[in-house]
Amino acid sequence: MKSQFPIYFRPFIALSSIAIISSCSNTKFLKDRQMLYTGAEVKIESDSLPKKQKKALKAELEENLTPKPNSSFLGLRPKLYAYNIAKEPKKEKGFNYWLKYKFGEKPVLLGDVDKEFNKDILVNYSENKGYFNAQAKYDTVSKNKKAHVIYTVKPGNQYLITRVKFQEDSTLVNQEIQNLKDKSLLKVGNPFDLGVIKAERERIDNGLKEKGFYYFHPDNIIVQADSTVAKNHKVELNVKLKEQTPYLATQQFSIDKVVVFPNYNIRDVKDGKYSVPMSEDSLSKYAYEDIYVIDPEHKFKPRIFDRALYFKPGDVYNRKDHNLTLSRLISLGVFKFVKNEFVVSDSLNHKFDAYYLLTPRQIQSLRLETLGRTNSANYGGGEVNLNWTHRNFFRGAEQFKAAVYGAFDVQLGGPKDANNIIRVGANTQLSIPRIVAPFRFNSSSAFVPRTNINLGYEYQSRTELYTLHNFNASFGYVWKENVRKEHDLKVIDITMVAPQTVTEKYRQQINGDPANGIPANPTLQRVVDKQLIFAPTYTYTYTNTTSPKTNTIYYRGMLDLAGNITGLLTGANAKKGDQKNIFGVPFSQYAKMEHDFRFYHKFNEKTNFASRIIAGIAYPYGNSEFVPYSRQFFVGGSNSIRAFRARTLGPGSYDPRTQNATFYFDQSGDIKLEMNAEYRANIYKFLNVAAFVDAGNIWLVNDDINEQGINTRPGGKFSKDFLSEVAVGAGVGLRLDFSILVLRLDLAMPLKVPYYEKGDRWVLDRVKFGDSSWRKDNLILNIAIGYPF
Repeated sequence: MKSQFPIYFRPFIALSSIAIISSCSNTKFLKDRQMLYTGAEVKIESDSLPKKQKKALKAELEENLTPKPNSSFLGLRPKLYAYNIAKEPKKEKGFNYWLKYKFGEKPVLLGDVDKEFNKDILVNYSENKGYFNAQAKYDTVSKNKKAHVIYTVKPGNQYLITRVKFQEDSTLVNQEIQNLKDKSLLKVGNPFDLGVIKAERERIDNGLKEKGFYYFHPDNIIVQADSTVAKNHKVELNVKLKEQTPYLATQQFSIDKVVVFPNYNIRDVKDGKYSVPMSEDSLSKYAYEDIYVIDPEHKFKPRIFDRALYFKPGDVYNRKDHNLTLSRLISLGVFKFVKNEFVVSDSLNHKFDAYYLLTPRQIQSLRLETLGRTNSANYGGGEVNLNWTHRNFFRGAEQFKAAVYGAFDVQLGGPKDANNIIRVGANTQLSIPRIVAPFRFNSSSAFVPRTNINLGYEYQSRTELYTLHNFNASFGYVWKENVRKEHDLKVIDITMVAPQTVTEKYRQQINGDPANGIPANPTLQRVVDKQLIFAPTYTYTYTNTTSPKTNTIYYRGMLDLAGNITGLLTGANAKKGDQKNIFGVPFSQYAKMEHDFRFYHKFNEKTNFASRIIAGIAYPYGNSEFVPYSRQFFVGGSNSIRAFRARTLGPGSYDPRTQNATFYFDQSGDIKLEMNAEYRANIYKFLNVAAFVDAGNIWLVNDDINEQGINTRPGGKFSKDFLSEVAVGAGVGLRLDFSILVLRLDLAMPLKVPYYEKGDRWVLDRVKFGDSSWRKDNLILNIAIGYPF
């Protein structure tokens, strides 16, 4: 009998079946006198604590209880059920082993709970939070072979700080501690909190490290609490230096010598090749400026270390410069390991030598990469890349990269015949770890600024249509203020596009063929026009997504100003027929701006929400009537609006089906608005699921008017009705996250199609899962690597 359910609903039916089965009682698998532990609850008994404070304390106490019960989903315990029904495997492999020990969870029994231990934990935690003389008891509630534990805590009144004293003495270290007390975390009126006291000790230690007390430790500080001198649940705190504090910890150290081993290897040390510390005589021949670089083979120019090191002889030690130096040495990109040692050289005057032991990475590497790919425009193909990297090109930690590649894309199907795409090219980059400029650039960042010089060439052939030569070159700077903020300024970014051949078949699409029902499409001419683009571009990136915060953001802003100064100097005006050329090619003049903002919210360790808004505009003027095709915006595809095929959406309400073209070509625009929202959840280790909604479109700044005065892309211009032309799609996805690789499969369906009639753009009433032709045109499967945003 044929299934009554469409194939797309069957996974959901299967999941529902699993949920129903797993709802069967897990207690039937228990032995006599065994009880399934279902968790614990803490009750707070206090008449003096406010409701909000009770709730917070309750949550904190429950978090400290062990063990945790078996995980549940919507009140069910499918992992426990899987463990129970799986047979004991004979070997540590196979489906049964995976089901029982990888997916499944061993039952957590009441006998596994140490209730006395938990009671002590609750009392200790309460007292650490200032609830002195706290009491706790417990009770077990059981029914139908299930049990949970109720802990009752009587915290009493919370003690508040009434006075904070920093005990004084005549030592130098104590004087520095006194200088730090104004920013103390211990505040009069705040509750006594052991966690805050620990943080205060670390704060003092950090402050002293900035003042040269290298050997100091937070444990050298003691905070004495006295609750007997005050009444009404008050406590006085006395912050003092421990009497047993080591002598070295109380001394302020300065730098004597700075010694760098740029070719350090632990094996060489064992063989006696290097000695740390080294004598004054053996160091003298390696002197450079005010540091010593032990590099007998002269593999590195000493000046790179002079720029990276923030310690100089005579400087008082501080942790900021210590960490800054290590970070800058690592960011040079040429060292695999960076180690730092301080060796006391003059104990009487409290001086030590700073040794930097640097193990280089492999200087040269050759890597061959092959990959396969497919996209929603029914193209599949592959690419081969051969990359060579030299990490010390001029002995100054300059990175030189050269790559050659070849790629092809072949149409795998679709409603129209397309043409294969072949790309062959090469590119090089020289990255210099400093700013090469006529002015001096100082940076106190942990990241070394870089000057990047790029050269590239690509030959592109779209068989039976056209072939193009693409040349590009750029010179610019990249620097980071900190781990969150990055700047990328290309002082000059040049692109030259020159067509080699344009076939009659492609000309027919440009000029039209009324006899065969093919309308003229002059926008295709811009793809094969000679193009010369030169511009400064600037990109600013801010992100805190690597922090453990619940809410994080990512922002990337880009500004591209092409041909502006040249256009002003030459007085170019393409609209009035006064278009200027350079080397016989009209140069492009436009201003382009794009903003990419992303917001992430973390519900818990397994679920999160991600969203993105992209807005951009490119405006041609002066020497250009149109923005160059390669600098326009596109939407649709696996990393954009996934319910529409790659680059086939827009502009505006223009219907690309009217072109009757014999091949797919990209729809481009001057204005872009895109919004995405995605809910992500982990269901098992590497297996993640997602539900998403995408919306957006592109538009034109000006209508595409051909020589006959006909608008070739009607509805494409941006207007006040742009919101009605926003496309909407939604879908679900699977993500296989293997840490080093994320394989993504997204199945999407359009909900709103902008090129339908204005009152008929929402398409939910058109859904026909059983119609194969409808599925073919409307259910889009995207296969991609990595997350879309």
